[in-house]
Amino acid sequence: MVSWREVRVDEDAALALLTEYFSSRVESFPRSQGEYQTVFPSPDQFVPPHGVFLVVESEDLSGEPADVGCGGIRRIELNNDTLVTFEVKHLWLQPHVRRFGYGRALMAELERRAVAFGAQQLVLDSNQVLAAAAELYRTTGFVEVPPYNDNPNANHWYAKAL
Repeated sequence: MVSWREVRVDEDAALALLTEYFSSRVESFPRSQGEYQTVFPSPDQFVPPHGVFLVVESEDLSGEPADVGCGGIRRIELNNDTLVTFEVKHLWLQPHVRRFGYGRALMAELERRAVAFGAQQLVLDSNQVLAAAAELYRTTGFVEVPPYNDNPNANHWYAKAL
């Protein structure tokens, strides 16, 4: 069973998962794009109603809750866009819990919370090496769009109308 809890991005649980996330991104980042740029999220951007950060919990082999992933949303302003926009950030699961539907469940919860905060659209950026993530985004209603930011780690951008 999967669940989540709301945390600040500077809490130990979030920092541990974000460190794992960034390490995995550094390892898989295409060398042709240079060095992966690690930037830990600002706590101010992930506080309701401007955003939220969630830690994914699942039971370990002994039946105890264990932190196995994370993800967040934050409100952003896009140039020449009047829509209330939230960006999905740092959606990540530990490898041993992938393919169980946790990513889809987390994405649905982040979308639900974004709508509750007044979002009219969600956006996110990604990289071509994250094929499973791209499939999740497409199957949850995201479409590829032109770049909306200058993230040096990204080469694919997505949006979803809410």
